[in-house]
Amino acid sequence: MNALKIKKGDTVQVITGKDRGRTGKVLHTVPAAGKVVIEGINVATKHVKPRNAQQQGGIIKQELPLAACKVMVVCPKCHKPTRIKTEIADGKKTRVCKHCGGEL
Repeated sequence: MNALKIKKGDTVQVITGKDRGRTGKVLHTVPAAGKVVIEGINVATKHVKPRNAQQQGGIIKQELPLAACKVMVVCPKCHKPTRIKTEIADGKKTRVCKHCGGEL
């Protein structure tokens, strides 16, 4: 099982692929597959059939999972995409920006 350094709610920037350079908020993570779902990134159209008489069918847009290695966390302090460093302070792990040392 892979441990992701990216958490739900982080702002990330895509560093490779068709959405390179775009930023978005992490909606949820899939640690077993090493993937993240980002708001407004890697969007695909999906054709949905109505399952019953009350439900409406149609074409919807849906965010698909993206490999976590293709994104970098954006530091809220220096506003740069950065790698994450883990520091232990007072017996507690914290995620720290490699550029400015600000807490993520």
